[in-house]
Amino acid sequence: MQRRNFLQNGILAGASTLVGSSVFAGSHTDESLKDNNAEKTFNLNYAPHDGMFKNNAGNNFIDQIKFMYDQGFRAIEDNGMTGRSVEEQTKIGETLAKLGMMMGVFVVPKGGNGANTLAAGKQEHLDIFLKGCRTSVEVAKRVNAKWVTVVPGDFERNLPIGIQTGNVIDALKRGAEILEPHGIIMVLEPLSDTPNLFLRTSDQTYEICRGVNSPSCKVLYDIYHMQKNEGNLIKHIEWAWNEIAYFQIGDNPGRNEPTTGEVNYKNIFKYIHSRGYKGVMGMEHGNSKPGKEGEMAVIKAYRDSDNFL
Repeated sequence: MQRRNFLQNGILAGASTLVGSSVFAGSHTDESLKDNNAEKTFNLNYAPHDGMFKNNAGNNFIDQIKFMYDQGFRAIEDNGMTGRSVEEQTKIGETLAKLGMMMGVFVVPKGGNGANTLAAGKQEHLDIFLKGCRTSVEVAKRVNAKWVTVVPGDFERNLPIGIQTGNVIDALKRGAEILEPHGIIMVLEPLSDTPNLFLRTSDQTYEICRGVNSPSCKVLYDIYHMQKNEGNLIKHIEWAWNEIAYFQIGDNPGRNEPTTGEVNYKNIFKYIHSRGYKGVMGMEHGNSKPGKEGEMAVIKAYRDSDNFL
């Protein structure tokens, strides 16, 4: 697909301008859903997930989204969106549109995770991945999503690393062909969960995105995972900047909210903001404390870490 046609579908390939407030330009915000006492928005677009504020907002995800809005958040993410019913997906999409909130990532079903590895170059693994991409297009339409997470799966130990890399690039090119016409970007996430995973560092992910050479294949830089795998975070973000389309957050150790571990999130947020990033910052972490008090502590941690101007 020609680059100019992709841009016409509403997504800019460059990471620094990839996501803007204009995503919802022209949508009609339902004032009845808004709370006039809502907290001010943050400098960056942090995105909570289902369950993060359930003690304050209740178990219903729609109610949680409204609570998030009232606390100043203007995005959500939901890894398991494809597992929700069509009716629930539609309601979530309508609520986000009315509130002027953005939908962050959800995970492509069977997107190469675990033993279903794209590094092996096997047709059956590729077929599962491509089916997941097609399913994701339909889900993305309902919730107005522009980003979907892909993990290429496990390291294939009986193949040289270069062959595995080529297999992954070939598979992702096929996925990009499905996603590009719809302006959807798959963001590749290097992880620290196990050394068996093929994709482990941001520079490796950068190389693969350059090989795929598509505006629909970019890097998801998860700060928690990359602190564990490579450290030197700001420098690595700088090196990979042109291919980064999405960030996720979690302090280390513990994978909880900023200020609970060793990562200097105020400095990292300041750097990302200084680069003009207008995209989503997914809050893919737990709460360090239980109950309502713990949930409010999460919000305070983001207020404190976002106070960098």
